[in-house]
Amino acid sequence: MTNPIKIVIAGPRGRMGREAVKMVTCQRHFQLVAVIDKENDGKQLSEVESEFQGVDCLIYTDIHTCLKHTEPDCLIDLTVPKAAFYHAKAALELNVRPVVGTTGISPDELEELKALANEKKLGCIIAPNFAIGAVLMMKFSQMAAKYFGDVEIIELHHDGKLDAPSGTAIKTAEMIHEYREPKQQGHPNETEKLTGARGAEFYGMHIHSVRLPGLIAHQQVIFGAKGETLTIRHDSYDRSSFMTGVKVSVETVMKLDGYVYGLENILD
Repeated sequence: MTNPIKIVIAGPRGRMGREAVKMVTCQRHFQLVAVIDKENDGKQLSEVESEFQGVDCLIYTDIHTCLKHTEPDCLIDLTVPKAAFYHAKAALELNVRPVVGTTGISPDELEELKALANEKKLGCIIAPNFAIGAVLMMKFSQMAAKYFGDVEIIELHHDGKLDAPSGTAIKTAEMIHEYREPKQQGHPNETEKLTGARGAEFYGMHIHSVRLPGLIAHQQVIFGAKGETLTIRHDSYDRSSFMTGVKVSVETVMKLDGYVYGLENILD
C-alpha cells in the first residue's frame, strides 16, 4: 500500500473547512497531519470543536512553523483572500502543493503564484468552485457562447460571502469570452435610473450578484436569441457538494508540475 497523502487544512472551523476535515479524515489514502487557524495555537482540534472528537490533529497559527514541523504533501486552503495568498505562497516556497478554494485573490497575486509554482515545478490548483456540477455549468455555458452572443450571469450566494461577483461568475465570463465576440449587452442607449442596476460589466456581458441568508452557492447563465432563451443553472444546497472536487484536486495536484486555475482543467 502506498503512503497516504499528508494534508494540512487552513480554515478548519469555517463552513467549508469543516466539510474538508470530514472529507479528509474519511479517506484511507489521506492523512490529516495538522490544521491552521487564526487562534487556538497548540491545542488539538478535538479540544475546540466537539464535532471532531477523536480527530487527533494539532492546531497551528503560523503556517511556516506548521509546514516545517509536519512536512505535509498538500495544503488545502479554505480561508479568506489575503490569508489564502499568503498561505499558498508559503506552501510553494516550502515545497508543499497548495489546493486553494478561496476566491477573491487578485490577478497580480494569482500571477505570482503561477510563476512560483511553474518555476519550482510544483503542482498548484486554484479553483473558484469545487462542485463538479458548477464546473459542468461553466463548460456548457462556454459551448453555448459559440451560438448565443447575448448573455447575462446571475450569481446568488449567502450574505457572508466576502467577494462580489463570485469567482465562479468571473471564471464563467472568462470562459464565455473565449468564444464570444465583445458585444454590449442591452439597448445601446439604456440609462440606469439607479446606479448599478445593470450589474458589473465584463466585455459587454452583465454579471449580477445576489446576497441573501438561506442561500449557499447558485448561478444561472441566461442566453437570449430571436424567439428563444437558454438558461443553464447550477445550485449547491450543501457545502458537502464541493468536497468531491476538493478530493479530486488533492489527488491530482500530487501529479502536476505547475499551476492550474479552474477545476475544469483537470477533469476528463
